[in-house]
Parts: sequence; C-alpha cells; structure tokens
Amino acid sequence: MAVNRLLAFFLLMISCNLYFSQDVTIKDNKVLLDGKQILKTEKINVAQYSFFSMKDDEEILLYRYMDNETPSYVSDDYFILNFLPEKTKVESTDIAKIANFMNSKKGMEKLVKWLLKERVINHDGELNPDRVAIFKDKYHENITERTFR
Repeated sequence: MAVNRLLAFFLLMISCNLYFSQDVTIKDNKVLLDGKQILKTEKINVAQYSFFSMKDDEEILLYRYMDNETPSYVSDDYFILNFLPEKTKVESTDIAKIANFMNSKKGMEKLVKWLLKERVINHDGELNPDRVAIFKDKYHENITERTFR
C-alpha cells in the first residue's frame, strides 16, 4: 500500500513538473516561450547577445562573456548581464547557470529560462525593475572593481 502511495506521489510530482516547465527556444532571432514570441534577439558574436523588447524594439539586455584577458585559463571567466533600461550590471562567475558547451544559442535559452524563473522578465518579455534589483543583490559579484589591471 505504501508503495502505491509513493508511486502515485512520484507520478504527481513528475506531471506537475512537466506542466509548469516552460519551453524556451531561440529561432530566427526570436525568443519563443511555449511557441509565443516574447523577445527579439541578435547574436553579435560568439561572446555577445542582445535582447530586444517586442513593444518598441528597445534593447533591454546585453549578455557578454568575458575571459578576463586570460584565454587559456578559464577559472577566472565570468559573464556580464547589462539590463539597459534599468542601468544595472550583474557580473557573475557562475557560468554553470548558462553554460552549454560550444552552443551559444542553447546557453542563451538557459539564460532566458533563468531570468523567467527569477521573475526578472515576465511571460510577455518585459523587465520587472524590482526583480532586477533583487537579481543583482543575489548574483552580482562586482568582478571588474575587484580586478587589478
């Protein structure tokens, strides 16, 4: 009897997880959330992406990967998320949040999922200024000010 309850609970958890999971894809310079376009995107180069609002084509987010001028040493690499309308930068060494080996598009999909999970952007692709501030408090590591050049 306990096994049946445990199995039923496990199946319920899986179904809830599948129901609440969001399908984020980037295709043809469009960020799609469950098939609905929420943002426009532009790949500047391998290390930079820009995200644009659907309302007014305003650039709302710039992602940059920095190797800290040490290309052969990856332990000091970090990324910068620049929330342009809020004039807020977040620098983090937690590359695992968005890393996807040699596929920057998949990495950017992970980034959008992360921002959705943290409620920094909503399901319409709009920034939430209060959540941007909380996101900065949680993840900003202030790397450029701590780095000697």
